[in-house]
Amino acid sequence: MKNTHLAGLLAGFVGGLFGAYVLGHLDHSSAVRLIDAGGKLRAELAMSGDGSPALFFFDSAGRNRLVLGLYSPAESEYPFVVLNDTQQHAAGIFRLFSAHETPVVVLKNQGRDRSIYGLNPNSTEPFLVNYSGDGKKSDVFGKY
Repeated sequence: MKNTHLAGLLAGFVGGLFGAYVLGHLDHSSAVRLIDAGGKLRAELAMSGDGSPALFFFDSAGRNRLVLGLYSPAESEYPFVVLNDTQQHAAGIFRLFSAHETPVVVLKNQGRDRSIYGLNPNSTEPFLVNYSGDGKKSDVFGKY
């Protein structure tokens, strides 16, 4: 019984994605929107002005809380995930960076970098850097 519910849920999800894909290609719109039962925008798949795609998720208050996307072609179209706080400021970013496509996680508070962990874009060695409230940088390990 449990597997039947899971299979039904998965089939519905895949069907929804397929439907959104078909609708997006049939009407040539620049965005596909997911609206909840109350008429609120909850998700949007859209192209930015620089030609890069992103999927935006909104909370029940209409605030953008999560973005999955690709940077612009000028930034090599590296993928990213951004977690936004209730003020819609980035609180966490996970992305690929540099020609080696090294992963980097940036933790922010009120728009300021507070901790950056990843692989050095030149050596691919791990690093961790923290920033104090006054912006002072301290290397925990590795070099960034």
